[in-house]
Amino acid sequence: MTSPRQIPANPAVWALLDDRAGNRSQVLGVAEALGLRFQVQELAYTPAAALPNFFVGASFAGLTASSRVNLVAPWPDLVIAAGRRTAPVARKIKKDSAGQAVLVQIMYPGDAGADEFDLIAAPRHDSIGPRPNLIEVTGAPHRVTPAKLAEAAGQWQGRFDHLPHPWIAVIVGGSSKRRTFSAEMARDMGRTVSAMAARAGGSLLITTSRRTGEAEGPLFEEITVPHFAFRWGDAGDNPYFGFLALADAVVVTGDSASMASEACATPGPVYIYAPKALTPFKLAKLHAELFQGGFARPLADSLEAWTHPPLNTAIDIAQEIRRRFGA
Repeated sequence: MTSPRQIPANPAVWALLDDRAGNRSQVLGVAEALGLRFQVQELAYTPAAALPNFFVGASFAGLTASSRVNLVAPWPDLVIAAGRRTAPVARKIKKDSAGQAVLVQIMYPGDAGADEFDLIAAPRHDSIGPRPNLIEVTGAPHRVTPAKLAEAAGQWQGRFDHLPHPWIAVIVGGSSKRRTFSAEMARDMGRTVSAMAARAGGSLLITTSRRTGEAEGPLFEEITVPHFAFRWGDAGDNPYFGFLALADAVVVTGDSASMASEACATPGPVYIYAPKALTPFKLAKLHAELFQGGFARPLADSLEAWTHPPLNTAIDIAQEIRRRFGA
């Protein structure tokens, strides 16, 4: 790894965004936390992007022609990106800038060219190991800030007033490539959150995702308390941020590091539903870290009143960028 130059007072910043919602949220969260102007570069991939980065190298070979159009000089002072497929693009930008562009990569990009990145922010649960250009963080950076929650609270204020307090937000993810959110799991979760709300005399604010799939039906069959539901594909504004802003507690499935981290950005009780069959080893390590840090607890059928400091890894990464590079 070469010694990076200091970033100028008014740097040109590029945020590389691809088609994965989690990657986008992480990049935008860090870029916004820096408080600097930044330019979004939208990336779309060709089949070549599926090749290991060892073969792709520092190049734009995995990008569509329309994505490459704006990747030209003048080159940025700082590049923020996330995920394996953006790594060859960031490395090519640094190469074409004669090594002047500072590269910040969120999540470990793989061993190929890893030393070319000036800062890699990897989640602690990935257990990458020490490197001079790597910092470990808790969970995933995101865009859920107090200002964002205050704005969402204003937008959604009054829409759930017909429901009894406490309001319990239920954020439902679903299946991943290797794990299935089954109908049995969905029923179990539905019964548990219904029991929690019933015991507290409250109600549920439920949102599902594309990955919930066919498990959505069994989940709602078990909901026996007053609730507001926004199902994947419903028309109208998505109430996700409104739920986080207004809920008295949050329940989230444990299949996504981003969703768990965003839930923990709220200061109230957070409960994670993570049956073993749904939870890969790395995510189980994240959940244990969140539990140990007091940010979350395993889902049970009773609601307790407790608080915790909001979790915002994006701020930690932004502070490290300023410390290392003078931004």
